Formats: sequence, structure tokens, C-alpha cells
Amino acid sequence: MFDLTDRYSFLSVAVLFEGGLIGIASALGWWFSVDPLMQLAWTWPGLLWGLAATIPMFALFLASNRFPIGPLRGIKHFLHEVLGPSLVVCRWYDLLLVAAVAGIGEELLFRGVLQPLMGTFWSNVIFGLVHFITLPYAILAGLIGGYLGWLLNESENILAPIITHGLYDFLAFLVVARDCRDRGQRGDSSDAAST
Repeated sequence: MFDLTDRYSFLSVAVLFEGGLIGIASALGWWFSVDPLMQLAWTWPGLLWGLAATIPMFALFLASNRFPIGPLRGIKHFLHEVLGPSLVVCRWYDLLLVAAVAGIGEELLFRGVLQPLMGTFWSNVIFGLVHFITLPYAILAGLIGGYLGWLLNESENILAPIITHGLYDFLAFLVVARDCRDRGQRGDSSDAAST
């Protein structure tokens, strides 16, 4: 059994899982004759689309993290109590690695293979379902997936959603890790002190 509060165990599980999605995307792409890299172009516009599209997602994350109302409380609780201890033991470059692999793996699978096969709506219903931690979290993930699908359609370059997804995850990881460290230093045992 892996101890996910151990840095190396967490990194191993996270990178193997998210990296495994690259293999799944490749296998499904081969099976259904869909090249997950078909819309990949290493261009400045693709990079700029990805960077710019991160801003609204991260702004919403910061707002919901600072002012968790209604079902957002449960999401914040999960992030801080379940994921937070794993993030706290990591260094910033560990979190960058996990976020980059997640951005690449998930985008190649969901936007690179499933979106061309199933359309934006159904590929993001599945995206939400595989992120089913709580119902609100799954719905939010599906909406974020829809946003990333729109980004692919508008930019015509899968580099944009890869950059957005990876950068968003990295920034969110940093915030959650910081919040958990701050709570630990204050001796808070519950989320109530930070909401």
C-alpha cells in the first residue's frame, strides 16, 4: 500500500496514473484511427491561448477557495484534507511535474481522442465522471472540460488546453499546499478556521 503522504509514493502514483493516460490515449487513438496529436502545433499562438485561458479558470479557483459557499465547501474540504497532505510533502518542481503530466495525459485522452470521437458534450460528461469525488466536483470538472474543449475548438491547437490544464493544476496545487502549510503552522485541525 502506498503512503500518499510520502513524497516519492505520491509522485510515483500520480505520474504513473496520469502518464498512463498517455498510453490509453495512444491505444484508443490507434484502435479508432484518431491521432491524439493531430491538432498539436508548437506555435506561439497556441502557447498564448493556453496562458490566457488559464487566467479565468485560476481566478474562479481563487475565489471559490477564498469564499467557499454551498457545495464549494465540500470541494475545498476534499482538496485540503485529502489531497493537501500529499501536496505539502512535495517540492514546487514535483508539483510542476505532476501538473504537466496530468495536463498532457488528460488532454490527449479527452480532447485529443474522445472529443473527436464523441463530441465536446459527451467527452466532457465522461471527463466529469472520472473526476467524481463529489457530485459538485464532477459537475465542475465537466464544465471545466467543456471550457477546455471550447479552447481546443477555438485555438485549433491541443497545445492550448494542455498548457491551460497543466498550468491551472500547478497553480492550484501551490495554493492548496500553501493553505495546508499555513493551517498546520497555526495548529488548525479543521477547515472552519480558513473559511
